[in-house]
Amino acid sequence: MTSVQTTDVDVPTEDGVADAYLAHPGDGLPRPGVLLYQDAFGLRPHLRSMADRLAGAGYTVLVPNVFYRHGRSPVFELPEFIDPAARPQLWEQIGPVMQSLTPELAMRDAGAYLRWMAERPEVADGPVALTGYCMGAALALRTAGTYPDRVAAAAGFHGGRLATDAPDSPHLVAEHITAELYFAHADADQSMPPEQMERLEAALTAAAVRHRCEVYEGAHHGYTQADTAVYDEAAAERHWAALFDLLKRTF
Repeated sequence: MTSVQTTDVDVPTEDGVADAYLAHPGDGLPRPGVLLYQDAFGLRPHLRSMADRLAGAGYTVLVPNVFYRHGRSPVFELPEFIDPAARPQLWEQIGPVMQSLTPELAMRDAGAYLRWMAERPEVADGPVALTGYCMGAALALRTAGTYPDRVAAAAGFHGGRLATDAPDSPHLVAEHITAELYFAHADADQSMPPEQMERLEAALTAAAVRHRCEVYEGAHHGYTQADTAVYDEAAAERHWAALFDLLKRTF
């Protein structure tokens, strides 16, 4: 681990300004870029700590507030420890905001995030890697297919609804992807049932995408998020090992 420098930044988009968190090694040298996509709870201290861990391993990490159209982070008033089962009203707030971020808007924003990273001195030249959590896994998948020349690798953890039968399902971008992918599903995840896991695997295989999809047995949706009731330390550390392995192969 190396020393880490962090700062809050603003990323101009076609629809406004996305507040974001930037973490990078403190030596000031350009490092490979990683775009970290949030889960539904948004940009908060835990995601900053995840970015710091990646930066400590030698990467420049951007974590945008993808809900910026609804205000700067924190968009939602969150408890220090998130137990949605005890706070159903929290999901009443989050659900409409999530639904308002359409694939079209999300990918327009993704282009802005990638352009901003390409212009930053802290980010090394060349394509970047993506990692996404919960809804961020779908954003990572879509971004890899929408901007194949800018994405070298993409990972998604406890992603939901990645391969539905909807006409705009994330897995339908598979044919455009040139990056290497890694997806780690939770086996106790109602948002990503076995039939969707199989559909995603089949789409990536048919498109000849370099990939690995795994199921973390006993893990629940959100297993990487240490500030939530579903956190699973063993599964989270397995995620870190897999993510760092992917990044080492990429850069």
